[in-house]
Order: sequence, then structure tokens, then C-alpha cells
Amino acid sequence: MEKTSTGLAENVAGLLCYVLGWISGIVFILIEPENKFVRFHAMQSIVTFGGITIISIALSILGLIPFLGVVFDIANWIIGVLAFVLWIVLMVKAYQGTRYKLPRAGNLAEKWVGM
Repeated sequence: MEKTSTGLAENVAGLLCYVLGWISGIVFILIEPENKFVRFHAMQSIVTFGGITIISIALSILGLIPFLGVVFDIANWIIGVLAFVLWIVLMVKAYQGTRYKLPRAGNLAEKWVGM
């Protein structure tokens, strides 16, 4: 494994890109100027968990609708569980040194990082 400009091993930095979701992604996109592996995982974290955060906020607002809001609350709960599983998978894959690419978020991450 290569070292990054942060002094961390590439796989450890990749894992840390996901630890706090899009927040840690932003931190690593700012502090790691060169390592494509880390920048890819940072950007994928920003896109994936930023998108999930926006969807969750929208569903929470829609959950305030009387009666119909229950459907949005259930959808929000399901998305939360799926996001948790995805979070674990992405951290494990990054730690294993795999550039695991999600279908849409991974494509955007590659494009924006310049891979």
C-alpha cells in the first residue's frame, strides 16, 4: 500500500473517508491533493452520503404530513438501514484496498476526481 500525503496508508485513509459520511469525505478531498484512491473514496463518500442526507431531510419534512406522513417515515427508516449497511460495506472495501465503485456515485466520483 502506498502512503498518502497525510502520512496514512492508502487503505486506512480510504476507510476514513467514510467514517463520518460526507463530512469526512470533504475533509479528505481537501487534505489529500494527489492520491487518486483516497480522492475517489472521498468524493464517492460526499456524493453518496450527501445524497442520502438530502433524501432523508426531504422524507423527514414529508413525514410531517398528517396520515400520509407515516409512509414517508417508513421509507426514511428503510433508507437509513440500507445506508448503514452501505456505509459498512464501503468502509470494509476501502480498507481492503478495493476501489469499489457504486453505480452512479462512483461514476461521478471518477469524473470529478479525474480518473
